[in-house]
Amino acid sequence: MMRESDLKLFAIDGIGEVRAGDDLATLLGDAIVAHGVGALESGDVLVVTSKIVAKAEGRVVRIDPADVMAKAILVESESTRVLRRRGDLLITETTHGFVCANAGVDLSNVEEGWAVLLPLDPDRSARRLRADLRRRLGVEIAVIISDTFGRAWRNGVTDVAIGCSGIAGIVDLRGTPDANGRILEATEVCVVDELASAADLIMGKASNVPAVVIRGAQPEWLREGSVASEVIRTPDEDLFR
Repeated sequence: MMRESDLKLFAIDGIGEVRAGDDLATLLGDAIVAHGVGALESGDVLVVTSKIVAKAEGRVVRIDPADVMAKAILVESESTRVLRRRGDLLITETTHGFVCANAGVDLSNVEEGWAVLLPLDPDRSARRLRADLRRRLGVEIAVIISDTFGRAWRNGVTDVAIGCSGIAGIVDLRGTPDANGRILEATEVCVVDELASAADLIMGKASNVPAVVIRGAQPEWLREGSVASEVIRTPDEDLFR
């Protein structure tokens, strides 16, 4: 029996190659049932990689692999400004407001000569997918769209949320007591990033698992109106901009 604090994660594979115009709700719904998880349950959180969302939305462009400048030009076209350059690595602010490497332009797990861009509006993509799954399966779930980011101060990469619907971006614990009864003064938990990184542990980077169902999310995390963009620090609070 699951305890109240337990989470269960189910890797969803068997979706196959996603192409522009594909119905993600149908592909994901069919794969979830075929996987044996059964029907999604109300309260589940579905984490989906930005790559399959971007592919379904046609955010795939040709790029000349022989042109050493092609990627840099593409990255700058997806950015509002370049913050740092080091060799062929650019740290940019994207049109969404994300600060990340190479504006999220991805050449991995895609045919040579093509690049996958970030979805134009990941929060809107999450809302649409959630609504489509609600109509298809009749359940109230949350959706997180994830992507791989580096982090200031730390080596290595992890997945974070770039879009969400039906789940809080930030859970504010300020004013609540800790385990010793001491009142928390600064603790704001980025729930969507924590769930995205948990899902990435079983997605892997080369295992063709583009979606994970998370079961057991705390009810207070699930709420309407939240967006992943609330996670982004404003420039006046960001020491790196």
